[in-house]
Amino acid sequence: MEPNPGAAAATENPQDNPQGGRPGEQSEETAGQSEPTVESLKQQLAEADKRVLQAEAEKENFRKRIKADYETQLRYAAIPLIQDILEVRDNLQRALDAAGDNQSLREGVAMVAKQLDDSLAKHHCRPIPAVGEVFDPNYHEAIQQTPSDQYAAGVVAMEVQTGYQLHERVVRPSQVIVSTGPANS
Repeated sequence: MEPNPGAAAATENPQDNPQGGRPGEQSEETAGQSEPTVESLKQQLAEADKRVLQAEAEKENFRKRIKADYETQLRYAAIPLIQDILEVRDNLQRALDAAGDNQSLREGVAMVAKQLDDSLAKHHCRPIPAVGEVFDPNYHEAIQQTPSDQYAAGVVAMEVQTGYQLHERVVRPSQVIVSTGPANS
């Protein structure tokens, strides 16, 4: 005995076909809805491609920012160490000043100070020019003003403590005395 295809359709549960009616027929509700057109599918694809490209660009920009931040942190990681070494450099300068007439002590301390200066320069730490330069609050810290016949107003007349910078970043500003111009008679 062969199965009757019409009987199978008649015994089908109406809940299995939420649209009601016979399988394969469209109800009035779905008859008004048409399948997406080729144009709308192309538009959706273009929008999806655009979103993917934007996400890729954002990812690449983020990667570049992270890399630049890492390189900057690595470049300036030595600042605390250099600040401590500069205190030693200052003490060597004080020892030179205090050596007085003792020429051999003076030469020995000067050699050590030069060796330290060369090591700092090798690692891109250099002194900030001060005397004779126009006062720049980004590089100089004014601790006093004084009249000067040699320097115009606003020019550094004397350096009290040498400032240093690592690459382009100031490690320690120069402490300076700024000229107010010629003294009034």
